[in-house]
Amino acid sequence: MGIFIHIHLIAAIAWIGGSIFMFVLGITLTDKEKQKQVYPHIGPIFGYFELVSLVILVITGIVMISNNGLLGQLFSSDDTLIVETLRKKLWLVLIMIIATIVHFIIAFKTNNTERTKLQNIISRGSSLLIFFLNLFVLHYAIMIRSML
Repeated sequence: MGIFIHIHLIAAIAWIGGSIFMFVLGITLTDKEKQKQVYPHIGPIFGYFELVSLVILVITGIVMISNNGLLGQLFSSDDTLIVETLRKKLWLVLIMIIATIVHFIIAFKTNNTERTKLQNIISRGSSLLIFFLNLFVLHYAIMIRSML
């Protein structure tokens, strides 16, 4: 795996750590005026930082899957524990990427503007989904690493 596992881990720390930070910020910053002061400044910086982390995670993940000879097995009828675990992780990652895209579209579209109730629900819901999916993806990553 070489250097790719280390780069992947650093990107995962950045992605998950940032997600936890924003989750805690969202829970603790209940004053609407303070939210209007903080989010327009921190949101775009965080968004670009997280986007770079996600791209690095996807690229290094693909490289590691390929280097470990698992790419072909993912698309076969192989039902070994490691392949099944990797498939579960990748499905969660796909859902997380879709939720991230939805969240980013709303966040960037409504930065410095008032969100509609629906935009608020979708944005917060996708953010919460991303937060919890991170924990499950991390769980599967630990399982896969222990099998390799």
